[in-house]
Amino acid sequence: MGKSSLPSDLELTKVESTLRQLLLDVVAYIESTSGAGALDSTVQLPKELENAPLELRFAGGWVRDKLLGVGSHDIDIAINKMTGLNFAEKMQEYLKKPESVEKYGPDILRGIAKIERNPEKSKNLETATTKLLGLDLDFVNLRKETYKDDSRNPEVEFGTPEEDAMRRDATINSMFYNINTSSIEDLTGRGWEDMQAKIIRTPLEPYQTFMDDPLRTLRLIRFASRLNYSIDPDAENSMGNDDIKKAFALKISRERIWVELEKMLNGPDPHMAMVLINRVGLYDTIFTDPSRDLPSKPELSYFPSAYGTVFEMLSPEKADGTISSNLLRNPEEKFQAWMSAAVMPWADAPLVDPPKKNKPMLYVPQLVAWEGVKAPNRICDVITASLKNLEEIKNLKDQCVIQLRSPHRRKDGQDATARDTLGMAIRSWGQSWRSQLLFALLHDTALGSISKETILSTYSTFLTHLTKSNLLEVYAEKPIMTGTDLAKALSMKPGPWMKDALNVVMAWQLRHPDVTDRTEVIEAVKAHVDANSKSGSKPNQKTSELPARLATHFLQLTIRPLFASSQKNDLNNLTPAGHVSSRPPARKTVDFDEVAPWKAPSQAYAIDLLRWVLQALDPKGVEANWGLLIPPILRILDDLDTAWKAVGCELLTVLLKTTPPALLSRTGLGKVFEETLMPCLTYLPSLTPEAESVVLLDKTIPALMALADALYPPSQSTAAAPTSSSGNTKRPLTTPTPVTRSRYLDNLLRAAIFAPFAHSGTHVRIAEALFTHLIPLLNTMQLDAVKHLQRLLPMLSDTLSEPLGVAYPPLLEQAARAMQSVMLNAWPRISVHRGEVVRGLVVCWVRICESEELAEKGKVEGLEGVKRELKAAAEMLVKVVETDEEIDFKSEVSGLVEADERVRGLFDGFV
Repeated sequence: MGKSSLPSDLELTKVESTLRQLLLDVVAYIESTSGAGALDSTVQLPKELENAPLELRFAGGWVRDKLLGVGSHDIDIAINKMTGLNFAEKMQEYLKKPESVEKYGPDILRGIAKIERNPEKSKNLETATTKLLGLDLDFVNLRKETYKDDSRNPEVEFGTPEEDAMRRDATINSMFYNINTSSIEDLTGRGWEDMQAKIIRTPLEPYQTFMDDPLRTLRLIRFASRLNYSIDPDAENSMGNDDIKKAFALKISRERIWVELEKMLNGPDPHMAMVLINRVGLYDTIFTDPSRDLPSKPELSYFPSAYGTVFEMLSPEKADGTISSNLLRNPEEKFQAWMSAAVMPWADAPLVDPPKKNKPMLYVPQLVAWEGVKAPNRICDVITASLKNLEEIKNLKDQCVIQLRSPHRRKDGQDATARDTLGMAIRSWGQSWRSQLLFALLHDTALGSISKETILSTYSTFLTHLTKSNLLEVYAEKPIMTGTDLAKALSMKPGPWMKDALNVVMAWQLRHPDVTDRTEVIEAVKAHVDANSKSGSKPNQKTSELPARLATHFLQLTIRPLFASSQKNDLNNLTPAGHVSSRPPARKTVDFDEVAPWKAPSQAYAIDLLRWVLQALDPKGVEANWGLLIPPILRILDDLDTAWKAVGCELLTVLLKTTPPALLSRTGLGKVFEETLMPCLTYLPSLTPEAESVVLLDKTIPALMALADALYPPSQSTAAAPTSSSGNTKRPLTTPTPVTRSRYLDNLLRAAIFAPFAHSGTHVRIAEALFTHLIPLLNTMQLDAVKHLQRLLPMLSDTLSEPLGVAYPPLLEQAARAMQSVMLNAWPRISVHRGEVVRGLVVCWVRICESEELAEKGKVEGLEGVKRELKAAAEMLVKVVETDEEIDFKSEVSGLVEADERVRGLFDGFV
C-alpha cells in the first residue's frame, strides 16, 4: 500500500449504515427529551463537555479493519459525554416507541449486558454490551487514564477524543469514525501513516506506554503477527526492558496473557509472534509460573528450534507430507503444536514437588501452562501426557524404526513393529497421541544431538508403518469383549481385575484383527488349552493363545502384587526362571497379626483368578510362569487358618497335574511340597475341630497323590490279568513300580491313612474321609497294596464290625467300598486273608439285619446303601477266592449260613 492521504469517508455496509442511522436517531431522541439531564447524575463531566453536543464514534479495530478492507462484526462505540450503560439504556427506551418499532422492527434489541463499576479495579464508569443487527456492540465513553505504579488498572474518567486516542496501544488502533460527520479522525497524526508503512507504533513514548500497561507488549506482538507489520524499533527495544518485565509480573494477570497468546497462536502467523517474543526477550516473563520458585531456568535455545520446526512442518514447500498430514490435521492439533513449542525450553527441567503428599510430581511445562498462561485443561492435559510418555514414545519409535530398517538385528523380546505392541502403546497414550508424538519430535530437534533431517526421517518411517498397520485410529477401537463378557467367561465376579485383563484381550485382538466373532473369543477364554478342556476339543491356534496370555497377565499384574509383602522369603530362593538357589529354601514364619491383602473380602477374586490360571496353563505355560506360580501357593499353604491351607492344597493339586516331572526335579521343590503338605495330615481332633479336619484331609491327600504322579510318573506296562469263571476281569497285574514311587506311596498310605485313622477315635466323619481317599490311593498302588494287607484288612473289618457302626451308615458304606478296592488291587493274596474279610462283611451284615428288624419299630433307617456295597464286596471276594483251587470257599460260607441264616442274603446266589 503506497502512501496516500487519509480517506475522507468509509463505505459502510447496509447493516452498518442502518446501525449508524439508528444511533443518530437515539442521539436526537436523547437531546430532544432529556437535554443535559440525559447524563448519568453520578458522573461528573469536565466543564468543556457540559455544553458540547452528544457525539458517537466507531473506534479502534473496526476503523483499522475497514481501512484494510477487512470485514468486522465487532464495533466499539465511543460516546463523548455519557457512560456506555446510560446510552444503551436510552437506546433501549427509544426502540420501544411505536414509531421506532415501525421503523426498525420489534425486538431488534433483545437485551443489554451491564458491565458493573468496580472501583477496586479502577473501573469507575459503567459500560454495556449487546448484540444488534447481527453485530457485537460495546458502548463505552471516551476516556483518559491515569496509571498507578503497582497496577495495570488505571483511574478512568471522561476524556476528549484526543486523550482517548493517545491512551491506546498502537497508532493504527487509535483512529475513529465519527458517525455524526461521517469522517475518519486520525487524532494521533500517525495512524494512517503507520498503516501505509506497515508499522506498529505506540501513540506515546513506548517506555511509559508499556510501564502504564505492560500487556501492551503482547498486544503489539499480536497485531504485528496478525497484520504482518513490523514493530517500531523504539517500541521493540523497550519491550525487553527489565523495568517493563518487572511491571509485567506485577500488574498483568495470567488470564489476560492467555487471551493475547490464544489470539496469536490462532492468528495467521503464530511463527512471527514467537519470533518476536523470543527476539524482545519476553519468553521467561510470559512462560513461567509466578506462583512458585522453579528449580531451574528455561533452556532458551530450545525455543527457536521448536517453533522453527513447527513452522517448517506447516510450510507446504518444506514440510514432510507424512508428518504434517498425520500430526497437524486440523486447527486444534496445529494450536497444540505451537503450545508444545512454547513450553519446550522447560521440557528438561527437574520435577517439582506436588502441593499435597502422595500426589505425583509435577512437570515444569505443565505448571507453566497451568499457572503461567492459564491455558485450558485440554491444552495442559496434552502437555502433561506428552511429558509423562516422552521417553516411552521415543524408545518405541526408535526400536520400531531400527527393526523396520534392519530386521536381521532384531533382538529377543518385544517386537516393536508388532501391531499389538504399537496399538496398545497408542491406546495407553490416548486420543492426543499425535500431539504427544509431535512433542517428542520437537524435543528431539531441540536437543540437536542428530540432524533434523534424520529425526524427521525416523518419525516419517514410524508414521508410515502405523498407517500400513491401520493403527492411526486404534485408540478408539472397541474391544471385542466387554468386562461382563470376560467375567462370565472366567466364572468370576466383576472387579478391579477386569480393566488390565481387558487390555490383554485387546492386545490379542490387535494381533488377530481377522477374528471378529465375539462368541468364539468368549469360548476360547472358557476352554482350557489342553485337549481335555471342558469343551472336549482344542480351540484353534489363535484363540488358544488368549487364555495363556491372560494367565500370565493375572500372575504378573494381579496376583503377584497381592502376595508381594508375604512372598519375600519364598522368592529369595527362586530365580526368574523358577530354579532354586544353592541354599535350602527359607520358609516364612507367619505372623498371627499379619493382614494378608489376598484375604481381604475386596480381593477375594485373587484366589479364583489363581485357580483359573492353574487350569488354563499347559505344561509349557507352567514352566514359563513357575517363578510366579509357586510363591502364592506356598504362602497360602503356610497360613495358620486350616481353611486357607485347604485352599492351598487344592491349588497345588491342580498345579501338579500339569507340572513337568523334570521341572520338579530341576528346582528341588518336590521335597518342599512334601514337607509342606505332610503336617496338614496332623490337624486332627481334639486340637482341630472335626469339620475343619475333614476339609483339610479332603484337600491334602489328593495333593500328596498328585505330587506322587508329578515326582514319580507311573509305569504304563501291564501283564495279563486272570479272569473269573463268570468272565469278570480283576485289576490287571502291573509290573512292579519303581522303588522311589513305591516307597513314596507306602509312606503316604501310612501317613495319610493309617496314622490319622489311629487318632480319629470316635470321629466317624474323619474315618469316612480317610476311607474315601484310601480307594484312589489303593488304585494307584495296585499290586503294591499287598504288603499292607495286615493293616488294611483289620482296619476295615474292625470298622465294619463296630457294634455301634449302624448309627452312622455313611462310614460303613465307605468302608465296604474300600474293602472292594483292597480286594481289587491285592487280589493275589486275598485268599490267604479271606477270614479277615469275611469277618468284617458278615458281622456288619448281621448287625444291619438286626437293625432292620428294629427299624420296623422306627429305631434305625437308611442302610440300603451299605447292604448294596457289602453284597458287591462279597461277590468280589467269591470271585477272587475261586481262583485258588485248593480252597473250598463254598463250604466255608455254607457253614456260616448254617450258623446264621441271615448270612445267606450276603452271599445270595453263591450258597
